[in-house]
Amino acid sequence: MTNTESMGQRWTRNMNRISARTARAARGATTFVSQPEPRTIGSFAKGRQLVAGNFLFAGYLVESPGAMIWDLPAPDSAYVSTIHGFTWLDDLAAVGDLAAREQAQDFTFEWIARYGTGKGPGWTPDLTGRRLIRWINHAILLLNGRSSEESAAYFRSLSRQTNFLGKRWKAASPGLPRFEALTGLIYAGLALSGMDGTVGAAARALAKECSREIDASGGLLTRNPEDLLEVFMLLNWAADALSDAGRMPAREHLDAIARIAPVMRALRHADGGLARFHGGGRGMEGRLEQGLATSGIKPLPPEDIAMGYVRLAQARTTVIVDAAAPPLGPASAHAHASTLAFELTSGRRPMIVNCGSGATFGKSWRRAGRATASHSTLGIGGVSSSRLSVPTLNDSDQPEYLLEVPTEVTVAPHISDDRVGFQLGHNGYEATHGLAHVRRLELGRDGRVLEGEDALTAIGQDGERRFDLAFHKSNGRGIPFASRFHLHPDVDAHLDMGGSAVSLVLKSGEIWVFRYSGPARLSLEPSVYLERTRLSPRATRQIVLTATALDYATRLGWTFSKAQDTPSFVRDFSVEEPMVAH
Repeated sequence: MTNTESMGQRWTRNMNRISARTARAARGATTFVSQPEPRTIGSFAKGRQLVAGNFLFAGYLVESPGAMIWDLPAPDSAYVSTIHGFTWLDDLAAVGDLAAREQAQDFTFEWIARYGTGKGPGWTPDLTGRRLIRWINHAILLLNGRSSEESAAYFRSLSRQTNFLGKRWKAASPGLPRFEALTGLIYAGLALSGMDGTVGAAARALAKECSREIDASGGLLTRNPEDLLEVFMLLNWAADALSDAGRMPAREHLDAIARIAPVMRALRHADGGLARFHGGGRGMEGRLEQGLATSGIKPLPPEDIAMGYVRLAQARTTVIVDAAAPPLGPASAHAHASTLAFELTSGRRPMIVNCGSGATFGKSWRRAGRATASHSTLGIGGVSSSRLSVPTLNDSDQPEYLLEVPTEVTVAPHISDDRVGFQLGHNGYEATHGLAHVRRLELGRDGRVLEGEDALTAIGQDGERRFDLAFHKSNGRGIPFASRFHLHPDVDAHLDMGGSAVSLVLKSGEIWVFRYSGPARLSLEPSVYLERTRLSPRATRQIVLTATALDYATRLGWTFSKAQDTPSFVRDFSVEEPMVAH
């Protein structure tokens, strides 16, 4: 047991190990009930990298052509989990040539030889569910040309993993891990001969999880858009598998899909990518569209708020704003202090972004990515609008939860003939400075102008008293704050008009101009763009409006205006970059 492993974690690990080693079936599956149909999609570029021996997982690259994946030095537990979850099979299947097939088979049958009897770190409910889905999806790829003995070993391993899941799915953490475990159990029970006895109980359990974990508005407690997408895909796959087998998915299951679909549409930028908030990324290209198409849920009139986010969309411009407090407790293990932050995408080009999750780059980057200063919003000095717990030396590896978050977040829509927008506010700085942050955002009907205003206001006598106290502590210098607008790395930014504006040139050829009004100083400063699919943070820049609050109310106005459209002779499209991680 490690120094930071709790008694409960140790108990769970030991029970998983015991269950894995005793999960032999009296009579295991020997074939498939029906021909499995692949539902997961992978990346051709990632698959080519794997075939070339570039093993890039969880932000770490190991270059070892010809190596067995199970012999690679594992930098951390996330790396180990990724390879034992077998999502990389999707990428090898996307390539599909002889070299990719042989690598997929070699890695899989070596896993059976080394770990198939219940050994190793891959025997957790969520990883087993994830692995079963891929093994069944890509059965043709894995069994093509293999001997009858190898085929029998493959089915024995599937049977053992299915029985393990039948015993241990409840040990998976609520949320995405448990959805993975139950979907894998349903998948296997329906696909494998003689294993259908697990399906009924698993389908009922999945229905209960849908009611428990998916709220009435279609959101997750973590407020992580990418997690919600993964759950959405799992529920779609499970529903399709049940329907194909002549079984009706439970009403709670189908209702959850229907609730999630409009939320996913609301969290989608103009380029099809997800808004990056609370530890989530943009999602695999095409996965969201696949999920929406598979769900069969027709678009509905948009709600004002979807999982705590509001969306402005006009012409080819989208703005997505975090308009709610972050979660608290265990659900906040990956949450960010991002209240009132926004992202802006024009056509296929992200322009204003949040820095993203630094989890794959170490603890320091992970913490930095969660701070308010790493988001496109206003922050006061070095204080975030939500505060993290501080781990002690003895529990430095334990999750850091958010302990203090805004207790009030307001959202008021504003619609006129030529603009749509919101006025939003939160009291996250009330306890520390007596100030509320109020942000107004209005997008023109033609999508060419985003007008904003940030205000810090002391509300009521208590707010004024707290402000006076903070002002006194500053020796009369006032409360320094900054409105930050982080730029996507592909945006070329330059100070313009004698330092009073910023010109932003997108790769599509579009030009946007940032201007401001109010008592502030404009600067272009370094920033980073954090992606799990990269080996290191990407350098970028941020627009910063720096000012000082000297009174009970301070306001800064600003605009992003499109000065030049994409040239008519340019067909704007993005190209997937080859060196990316899982």
